[in-house]
Amino acid sequence: MMASSKNVVELVAVSRANAQAAQDTIGEILRTAGGADVTGDQAEALRAATVALELEAIDIYTAFEARMQHHFKRGPFSRKLQALLIESGKADLADRIYQYYLAVNVLKHGKGDSYRALVKDPSPLVVLRPAPDAALSEVEAEAEGADRAAGLVDVTDPGFFAGLTDAILQAAAFLKKR
Repeated sequence: MMASSKNVVELVAVSRANAQAAQDTIGEILRTAGGADVTGDQAEALRAATVALELEAIDIYTAFEARMQHHFKRGPFSRKLQALLIESGKADLADRIYQYYLAVNVLKHGKGDSYRALVKDPSPLVVLRPAPDAALSEVEAEAEGADRAAGLVDVTDPGFFAGLTDAILQAAAFLKKR
């Protein structure tokens, strides 16, 4: 768990180190498998490392929101930040923050409004996996997704975590200058 006394820059550094460890594990498993399907202990380790990445993404975005919330009186932090960035001529950063906000919401809550927003307006920043078909039975859905290591957002996509933390650092720097 991240200590409350650290600032956003320090939190991102710790988070990146944690994410790198999970990414290294994923890379090693995939290299060892050499393109073959991962099964057994390797599949379990792959799932565990992917879940660790998902949790790290949730944790760092949540910590960012908590540390920066004081810049706004009340209301939804990410939407207010997005509006302020656009108003300040930083539409690209506003879009990146919003896409990562949606991705983290999907990681936290699953298929819902944020997932539908990402499906409706695809982003090169976030790779989505299809949601299981609601018509499938629980057993069929589990069997269909059994070989998947991750949830609806592919956090193992190269650049996802680095992009998330870069956007967080840029937005935090922007807010501190105000």
